[in-house]
Amino acid sequence: MSLQESIEARLEPAGREQIGQLQIRRFTQLLGDLLGTNGFYTSKLGEAGVDSPHAVRSLDDLRRLPFTTKRELSDDQESNPPYGSNLTFPIDSYVKIHQTSGTTGEPLRCLDTVESWEWWADCWATVFRAAEVSADDRIFYAFSFGPFIGFWSSYEGARKIGALASPGGGMSSVQRLKAIFANDMSVLVCTPTYALHLAELAEQEGIDLASSPIEKAILAGEPGAGLPATRARIQRAWGAEAFDHAGATEVGAWGFECLDRNGLHVNEGEFIVEIIDPDTTEPASEGEVVITNLGRPGYPVIRYRTGDRARIETSPCSCGRTFARLDGGVIGRVDDVLIVRGINVFPSAIENIIRSIPGTGEFAVDVRRSNELDEMTIRVEATAAKEADVVADTETAMRNALNLRVRVEPVEHGTLPRFDLKARRFTDHR
Repeated sequence: MSLQESIEARLEPAGREQIGQLQIRRFTQLLGDLLGTNGFYTSKLGEAGVDSPHAVRSLDDLRRLPFTTKRELSDDQESNPPYGSNLTFPIDSYVKIHQTSGTTGEPLRCLDTVESWEWWADCWATVFRAAEVSADDRIFYAFSFGPFIGFWSSYEGARKIGALASPGGGMSSVQRLKAIFANDMSVLVCTPTYALHLAELAEQEGIDLASSPIEKAILAGEPGAGLPATRARIQRAWGAEAFDHAGATEVGAWGFECLDRNGLHVNEGEFIVEIIDPDTTEPASEGEVVITNLGRPGYPVIRYRTGDRARIETSPCSCGRTFARLDGGVIGRVDDVLIVRGINVFPSAIENIIRSIPGTGEFAVDVRRSNELDEMTIRVEATAAKEADVVADTETAMRNALNLRVRVEPVEHGTLPRFDLKARRFTDHR
């Protein structure tokens, strides 16, 4: 057993008080590293009256510190190009550079040292071990190896557990499917959307995907794997178990799912997670996820407002872990909620409904205003023989579940775009 595995074995079933004590001990060590050397946080925390690690002695003290936002970090990089002042060490200490997807603005560039890159790998090794992925497995990465950090770090995590890893960059989707069979791959790592796209393509190509060697799928990069209907569809198509995961370039690989899949566990040995009401910023059981990473002193984030929405559960999991869990994983983005005729509609709720209806494929949602009234239209690819049923069943399900009347338009297969990484299915035209 490695040192990291030993720490996990001791901490994951620990009491809440013991976990909190470890977190504060590690946080004060982090403050000792960055105060006086990290320009961004030395200034930010100094304005809040924190100029010594001893100023934070408890989680309550931590929760009095100011939040960090992506806008702040982006503005800092614009003012201090190219990497900003959130760097604790001299620039020649850093060996990796990655950037965010840029879906909510300009990409944010994040740097890692040798030590923090090993930390990333350890966090991903935790994800794998929780799903009982081991050195006996062969992991296939169905995505292009660009500047997005998620699967680069996962690739390093595979090294940590001794698994054989195969990158799928530079391949077409059909080539990836063939590589999975040819190399007897047992674990798939990709986004939920792309797992469904590969399943759709396999059906078109006459490939019996359920007979593939894939036994488990670790699904990351976007919400979806925690949705019951999406998970069920992926598992049925692949004949494999699907596991959710959450992380972010600026934060780290912070969430994993156990074999019991009772929600997304927070890796509380490496992260402090809070849930706040996004409007009042007060603690809440459901709201915005706020994260402090503990093992990345070269590029730390303290009380970072992720923009992700989730519900927290702190009771012990049936797997024996006491780490806090997010019920249903990440529900979606706080700013993605669609207010239609006074009703709050989350994209994840719409996806879960559509995925539960037989005969549906890819979909897109448009919200427009007509004659001062909001109208939602769902375009959905439907099996020709089930087109009428898809329209009627989707409209009924939306009305029953969300109390919302929508117009469903069936479209031809292949009409709507496919996505390798984060899907963009919802457009508010108002």
